[in-house]
Amino acid sequence: MQEVDLKALGTQVLWAAFGLSVLFGAIARRTQFCTMGALADIVTMGDWTRMRMWVLAMGVAIIGFNAMVALEWLEASNSIYAGPRLTWLSVIVGGAMFGFGMVLASGCGAKTLVRIGGGNLKSLVVLIVLGVAAFATLKGITAVARVATVDAVAINFGVGQDLPSLLAVPTGMPKATLAAAIGLAVGGGLIAWAVMRAEGRSFNNLLAGGGLGAIVVAAWWVSGRMAHVAEDPSTLQEAFVATNSKRMESLSFVAPVAYTLDWLMFFSDKSKLLTTGIVSVLGLFSGSAVHAMLTRSFRWEGFRDAQDTGRHLLGALLMGVGGVTALGCTVGQGLSGVSTLSLGSFIALMAIIGGAVAALRWQAWRIDRVV
Repeated sequence: MQEVDLKALGTQVLWAAFGLSVLFGAIARRTQFCTMGALADIVTMGDWTRMRMWVLAMGVAIIGFNAMVALEWLEASNSIYAGPRLTWLSVIVGGAMFGFGMVLASGCGAKTLVRIGGGNLKSLVVLIVLGVAAFATLKGITAVARVATVDAVAINFGVGQDLPSLLAVPTGMPKATLAAAIGLAVGGGLIAWAVMRAEGRSFNNLLAGGGLGAIVVAAWWVSGRMAHVAEDPSTLQEAFVATNSKRMESLSFVAPVAYTLDWLMFFSDKSKLLTTGIVSVLGLFSGSAVHAMLTRSFRWEGFRDAQDTGRHLLGALLMGVGGVTALGCTVGQGLSGVSTLSLGSFIALMAIIGGAVAALRWQAWRIDRVV
């Protein structure tokens, strides 16, 4: 493939990723899709409605991704989530930090972008701090600490840590067959639970769960199939065009926020190129902003007081450090990672939920003390 073809392919991939993230942002704002909000509803009111949105999206994403694995379009180990090395301590510590932080900051990275699109200046401050903390954890001072501590504790499986790969050796079954069977069983079970009750079948739940799950699957296809080059003429190796990790990627909103800030600050540096992660950040914001304008729901909002500011700054810091350490956020690990059936992604998801619940209970305890 000639260089001009790679550039043209990269442009097509970026536009596709941008379009999908615009749609994600519009749907997330329309349906009030929010992982932190879903957990808060359960802890404070016992209401599982929004959790059913998230679970439905998981189920759709799992079935869609593993259908493509079964068709041999994608390989889970080509993602950052399903490699042979399970950094279990990193995903536990990072996930718990992220979960606690997103409660303090009033939402995860995706929700922060949605809120910015609606005029929330608090979320703009959160995004900037999140991005700086994430970049420091990718390449700066906290990156050194991360690599020397939690990342050093790992299990090496020798094969991909996705369930089909782990089970293929002891069972002797083809990985494609296992992906189809496990994906259908796990994803189908999650979907069945999500729509079991009437509130799970509401328009908003079906739109958010079905729509966002399908967008995650489409993003995997764009990055893993459309952007795949069997042999890059520059390196003579397999390549995935326009990604920061050089592997196939779906939606995630922690490290991509850091790369977006880097791209904006060093825009004149020709080595700073647009990637699917960067355009996804810009697209999610754009989709939310367009929806806010069309529905006339755009409202400026700022911090209430110094305490409110401090809480959001701490939350942003925890999300930036934790999200990178855990290899993703509630979208990156909770939807994209889990869709690969990666063992590490399931562990990270449980850690994020645990951290968030701990933060919600801590906040309730503080309120009770004041009262």
